[in-house]
Amino acid sequence: MTAMLELEAVDTYYGRAHILSRVSFAASAGEVAVLLGRNGAGKSTTLKSIIGLVRVAAGAIRFAGERIDGRAPYEIAKRGLGYVPEDRRIFSDLTVLENLEVGRQPPRPGAPTWTEAKLFELFPNLAERRRQPGGRLSGGEQQMLTIARTLMGNPSCILLDEPSEGLAPVIVDQMAAAIRGLKQAGVTVLLSEQNLHFATAVADRAHIIEKGEIRFSGTIAELGANEAIRAAYLAV
Repeated sequence: MTAMLELEAVDTYYGRAHILSRVSFAASAGEVAVLLGRNGAGKSTTLKSIIGLVRVAAGAIRFAGERIDGRAPYEIAKRGLGYVPEDRRIFSDLTVLENLEVGRQPPRPGAPTWTEAKLFELFPNLAERRRQPGGRLSGGEQQMLTIARTLMGNPSCILLDEPSEGLAPVIVDQMAAAIRGLKQAGVTVLLSEQNLHFATAVADRAHIIEKGEIRFSGTIAELGANEAIRAAYLAV
């Protein structure tokens, strides 16, 4: 399969602190890949490095075959890479529909085109609350709205930072269904997660990061069969 997103020996620092060390993995076009690890393992820094919020000190990041490391976040986003941060940055005074309008971009060649109607199929909760201000939504609905607004930019690949964190179980199930829907639509998804159960429900492939280094890469089935790896890097 063609690599949609590829990291090659990426090093990232915060000041003098060496956060990512020679991180290498790839996400193939049309797959759901998950970056698993404990809190502080380097998951969010990896996503921020990809989207350009944190400058990469060494290595290469390629998106759709093009080098994107060193580029500004807006330039990377214009190429069709969407990013949903862990903290839900919605416009609380704007309605659901107005929030979606803020994210609207023209259709992109080779990427699915999203409309409000398609997004309301993906996130039925938002359909019921389309005229409500974002600030009156539950945490889970705000998370859905952040993802939906990013999809209005018609990305070919989307980065999701801890999409299940802090959500009620019923909302977690809805989030899992939505991510599977993104895959069916042809969007490549890379998500960071601590929740192995959630990751198993949505992902094709897993990459485990610990102390800024990739310790395992393989299919979800291979991870499920490797109890030693799960115990070493994912057990609480």
